This record gives sequence, C-alpha cells and structure tokens, in this order.
Amino acid sequence: MVRGVMGEGEANKTGRGRFERSRGPVAIAAVAAVLALTAFGMASCGDRSSGVRFWQRADAASNACPRPASLTGSEFNAQETGLRALRRAAFRGDFFAQLELGSRYAAVRATDKNIEDPIESATWYAMALANDEGYAPINRVDRGSFGGWRPLSKYDDCRAFERHMAYQRLDRQLGQMTRQEQEAVRDRVIYVLSTQDAEGFRTLARLHDGLYGPFGEPEDNREAVEAWGRDSGGLDGRDRRRRGYQAATSLFPRNDVDAYLYNYLAVQTGDVGAYVMMKDFEKSAPRRDQYSRFVEAKARQWTPPFEFYPNEAPGSGVPFSDESRPRGDAYEYALTRMGGELPFLHVGRALRYLGITETVAQRPEDLSKRQIETLEAMLGHPMESRLSYLERVRAIQMASINGSSEAQLVLAVMYAEGIGLPADYARAFKWFEEAARQGSPEAKFAMSSYFALGVSGVADQDKAQAVALRIDSALSGFGPSAARLQAVLAQVSRSQQRR
Repeated sequence: MVRGVMGEGEANKTGRGRFERSRGPVAIAAVAAVLALTAFGMASCGDRSSGVRFWQRADAASNACPRPASLTGSEFNAQETGLRALRRAAFRGDFFAQLELGSRYAAVRATDKNIEDPIESATWYAMALANDEGYAPINRVDRGSFGGWRPLSKYDDCRAFERHMAYQRLDRQLGQMTRQEQEAVRDRVIYVLSTQDAEGFRTLARLHDGLYGPFGEPEDNREAVEAWGRDSGGLDGRDRRRRGYQAATSLFPRNDVDAYLYNYLAVQTGDVGAYVMMKDFEKSAPRRDQYSRFVEAKARQWTPPFEFYPNEAPGSGVPFSDESRPRGDAYEYALTRMGGELPFLHVGRALRYLGITETVAQRPEDLSKRQIETLEAMLGHPMESRLSYLERVRAIQMASINGSSEAQLVLAVMYAEGIGLPADYARAFKWFEEAARQGSPEAKFAMSSYFALGVSGVADQDKAQAVALRIDSALSGFGPSAARLQAVLAQVSRSQQRR
C-alpha cells in the first residue's frame, strides 16, 4: 500500500517534471507570437513616417495607381496629341496627368526618349507633389482587424506610393541641375499655379510657409517627413529615407513674406475662403501680421515669371503648349474685345515680326491656312486653321517676348485697357518700360503719365521723371508730347518777357 502510494507520487512527480521541462519552449514560443502580433499590428497602424506597409509587395507595379489604357498604350504615332491632352488636364490640376507628364518628360518609357527634358519633367513632378489631390484622404474605410487601426483605402495607399516615387525622382533630377535650371523649374511651377486663380495662389502660399511640408502638404504627412529626413543616429548615410531629399525640399525656400504675398494675391481674386486662410495665416505665428502694408504694395507690383508658358522648341519638335484657359467673366469679356477694339493690323505686324508672314496682314482673311497653322504649331495648339482670339493675343505676346517694341507697346495698351487680357496696371507698366527701353517715343509718353499721376504700388508719383520722359518723347518726335513741350516752352517764354 505504501509502495502503491509512493509509486503514484513518483508518477505525479515525473509528470510535473515533464511539464516543467516542456514549459520553457512553450513560453518562448508564446512570447515570440505576442511580439510577432505586436509588430504585425504596428506595421498596419504604427508610425506613419516609417513607410512600413505589410499589404504591399516590393515591386512598383503592385503599388502604383492604375492608369487608363489610353495613357499606358503605345502613342508613338500620336505622341503630340497625347501630350496635349495630358497638358490640358495637368493645367487644370489633375494629379495623375501631372505625374504622367513628369514620367513622359523623364523618358521612363523608351518611346518617350525623343521628348526627354529634365526641367519639364521636374516641373510636373513638383506640380504633382504640390497638388492636394495627391495627399488629401478621400476613400476612408475600416479594414477590420489590425488594418482597422489605419483607416486608409488602397486608393490612398497607391497615391502615397506615387508621391514617394515622385519625391525620389524630383530629388534626383534637381540634384543634377545647375542653380539656373532649378530656378527655371521653380518659375514654371509658379507660373502654372498662378493660372489657377485662388487655388493656385493658396498652394503657392503653402509652398513658402514653414508650417507645412516641403510641397504644402501637412507637416506630419508620411512623404513629407520622409522628404525632410529623420535623425540619422550615426548611420553611414546609405539609407536615403533617413537622409531625406535635400534638393527637392530646398526648391521653394520658406519665407513668411512670400507666404503672406501669395495668400494676399489669392484674396485679390475675390475668393472668400482665401480671406479666411489669410487671416488664419496672420494668427498662426507671432509677428506675421506686421507684413500687411509691405505685402500689399508688393502684390500690386507682382507679375508671373512669364507672359505665357515658355514657348521653347525642344529637339523633339513638340513644343510646350500653354494650356491655361480664360478663367471667369473678366477673361472671357477681355477676349471678346479683341474682335472689335484692337485693329487686326497689330496682329499682322506681330506675325510678320515672327517670320510667319512676309507682309503685314490687314485682316484675318489675308492669312493663308498654312500661315495660321504655322502659328498654331509654334504655340503647340491643335492645327484648326482658324485664328482664335486667344491665338491673336498669343501672337502679340510672343512678338513682345522676342523683342518687338511695336508689339510691346500694343501689349501694354491691351493690359492698360483690358483688351484681350484683364486690366493689369503692373503688367502694362512692365511692357511700357520694355518698349521705352528700346526707344519707343509713345511708350516714353505713357511712362511719363504713370509718373505724373502716380499709380499706387506700380509707379510712385515723380514729377521730375515725368517731365524728363515727356521731353525725351517729344524729342523723339511723338506728337502729343511735342505739342505739350511747345506749350510749356511758350509759357516759359511769356513769363520771361513779363520780367
């Protein structure tokens, strides 16, 4: 009996020993499972700046957003048509069209090698990064389980990946450019955004505001944090994500004055939301509101970097078309005035200066189909063989840019009177000044009027400068100022006789 009891005790002791011997590996396995689940959950919801995404594959094809077949198919025989369509959409703020243009001009596809242009590619990658369509959450859903901790849809995921790649490519392109080429990219972005009215100016304000990410996104945006770079912690520099994208993040320098300026320009378009945002800007940091008077004067002198998008002729022979279109009633009304208030003679002179015609056309009917198509080709417009009002404006603008003092004088008057283009005294002054620099007596007379009257923010009143310009204009043979000079001289003579 005693033996039986002892045998049972020994058996229990032996069982416990086996359990205790097996408990060690089981505990280790349990701890490992808990750690794995924790890491799994963190991968799905954790640090947004880490870029860890357990549901994505490593290849770009799985991560990128899909494109319609019309964009991904072969366009070798219709390349120019495809580019025009993309530019139209990109100028109107289409995020994916901007990405696609960046890719085309970077010659990612072999069939685009003939249009490769790093400056143009960088411009559209920068436009895509600044576009809030690329980072604003749109399709929020609850993934369920661990994914529920991070309520983002696959649409948001693929856009984030596209921005991640755009940052990489833009940084690489800018890093291989001279300072002058980088400035060309910046100027092109500023011009395109300036054609988008209040929305574009608000974007420009964010690009210069230190409280936002490098391209105006929220500063805690994952791609923004990655672009700024994280503390390397003694790394050897091989991890590019930790080093950030220095060339890309320095494209637009942070400046409170410029940020305020673009917010102010947005308000000037009449946009109510822009006014609310400007007031928010003034209160967002100490002493920001002290720039108001200075910015107001600067805004009146501000003009875009270009008269219209740089009309260059790349080696591909496919020009960069300006696809900005008249925006609002003021633009539409100004264009309609081209038909009845601007003599076609001025357009004809511009066309002759550009070498499109040998003689000055007096009427639109005097132009041949081939001559109209030549201008359309130079502008990158579809060849419709019909000279639109916008193309008449572009002809005068192009002649002005290329140095025609006659066209510069006409363009200045167009801006002063709101014919073809909305009235803009800052631009009118600029083109009067350009024409006067080339010796135009009419432009000198106009400049004298600016200085005699004083146009706030454009030209301060300067009587001495006004008299000097008027005399110079008279000596150059301009009738009105010559008559004015004779009257002044006669008055001086009478006053001397009385003495």
